[in-house]
Parts: sequence; structure tokens; C-alpha cells
Amino acid sequence: MLWDGKSLWMDAMNKTFQTLALTACLLVAAVAWGSSAMAQATTTTTPTAPANTATTKDLSMGSDLAGGLPSQADATVGATYLATSFEKWQQRCVKTADGADPCQLFQMLFDNTGNSVAEISMFDLPPGGQAAAGATVMAPLETLLTANLKIQIDTNKAKVYPFAYCTKNGCVARIGFTADEVAALKKGGTATVTIVPAVAPDKPVDLVLPLKGFKAGFAAVVTANAAVKH
Repeated sequence: MLWDGKSLWMDAMNKTFQTLALTACLLVAAVAWGSSAMAQATTTTTPTAPANTATTKDLSMGSDLAGGLPSQADATVGATYLATSFEKWQQRCVKTADGADPCQLFQMLFDNTGNSVAEISMFDLPPGGQAAAGATVMAPLETLLTANLKIQIDTNKAKVYPFAYCTKNGCVARIGFTADEVAALKKGGTATVTIVPAVAPDKPVDLVLPLKGFKAGFAAVVTANAAVKH
């Protein structure tokens, strides 16, 4: 406890007619003792940590990411979310305010060392046109654009597609598939997507595109997009 000067002064006054010398000695001693006590308190007292006033409503528990995307429940309007997966294919949709969410079928393409190189997104098109389905393929910026993009479904004849434009993320080819080609994709086993690196034009890179799950995935996309159109 620190020295209380007022208490000591009243105590001294109650001691009748003490000599001034004795009073002075007591005060000097009291001051010295108080200074010592204050110094000790300063060096030995540990500050008390403030109480934790956080409640559960103040805390974020996070949300799961599926394939790097939020779930439908966690997605905000305008955000892309993962609806479901079909083997290597993902049904990705954009959340809308009315719940009629447009969807595409997505797959990442890897090289033979396991590095992600390109990606493909497929979607249905209105019946009656030359193309029954559309797709966008994004390749790396280092791709030799004049060599174009080649796709072969199983052992069928390969077709070549030009690149349409490039962004800061990569170069895009916009592709149309005929009804026969969509049928081949549905019953196929593997497609091969070939791109050519600009730094090695004599060494084309073949990327494997597994087709298992495509039939069910594309049907789910068609069903989801039918709700959007109506």
C-alpha cells in the first residue's frame, strides 16, 4: 500500500504536544518509506490484461471452398460458384438474384508433369444452329498463336481452331462443336488438346482432356440454362 500523507498527518496531530523535531523525523521517514514502496510497486506489478469481450457473433468461422470456388449458399450475386462435379468436370454457375443461374461445364488441363496449363469451359447453344455447343479454351500467354489450337476426340479426325484474343491471364480460342461432335464427346473416352509454345515451336504440347462425366455434366448444364432462358 502506498503512503497516505493525510492519515499520517492526523495521527501526528493526535499525539499531544510532540516536539517539532520528532514530527519532522516521522515525516521524513514516512516520505522515504512511501518512495520506496512506490518504486517497488512500479517494478513488480504486472499490468492486468483487458478482458476478452468478443462474442460468437463477432467471429467469422470461414466457409469451405470447393475447387477454389464458394458453394452456392456462400456465393454472392454475380459470383461464380461450384454447383457440382462430374468426375474431372465441374458445373460452374453464376449466382443471380432470381435463382436462374447460367452454368458452364469446366475442366482444367494439365501437362504430363501435373502442371495446370490450360482450361476449357463448355456451354449449350440454342437448337437449329450450326454449333450445338460452344466452348472457350484459355491457353498460356506464351502460346504460339499462329499455330492455332488443335482438338482431337479419341481417334477421330483432329480439327484446328484459331485464337480470338488474349488477356492478361492468357489467350482464348472460341470454339463451336457440331451435334455430331457433341455426341462424340458424350460417348468418348479422351480428347487431346494441343497447343504450341512460342519458345519451342517444334515441340507441341498435348494436353489430355478426360471425357468421363461429360455426358451427365453437359445434361446438367443444359437443364440449368433452360431455366435461365425461360
